[in-house]
Amino acid sequence: MTTTAMLRAFCDAVEQRNGKAFAELFTEDGVYHDVFYGAFEGRTKIAEMVDDWFYRTATDFRWDMHDPVTNGTTLYARYTFSYRSTLPEAGGARAMFEGVAIMTLRDGKIAGYHEVANTAPAFVDLKFAPERIAKIVGKQGAELKARPEMKRHLA
Repeated sequence: MTTTAMLRAFCDAVEQRNGKAFAELFTEDGVYHDVFYGAFEGRTKIAEMVDDWFYRTATDFRWDMHDPVTNGTTLYARYTFSYRSTLPEAGGARAMFEGVAIMTLRDGKIAGYHEVANTAPAFVDLKFAPERIAKIVGKQGAELKARPEMKRHLA
């Protein structure tokens, strides 16, 4: 499967609430690190993430990948992403953000997915209270500080 085809299948599976098809893009032991929900390991958990976690408080997903770059083992792609929130306080608003997907590839499948996302516009769209935003951003900061490549920055 070409990079473009894989990325389109990735986005289509989320938009179509097809966790099984999404999970098939990953290796058996693949891990998806979601910016909101954390890590999901293995195809079963990854499929559940799409079918349950994503659609628990949202609908009408739209996901597009742009400008992919790969060396065969690592794939980067800028993305635009949105969904219609079903959270009561959001009033049906469409939450939008952009980011960069970082995928580790093995044997033509995704072994690991991470993302760096600018979620701030979505928090405003969703009418999140400042305390809720602070909690989410604090968690993201703690995860960043725990990464090995940040050790030098913390010294």
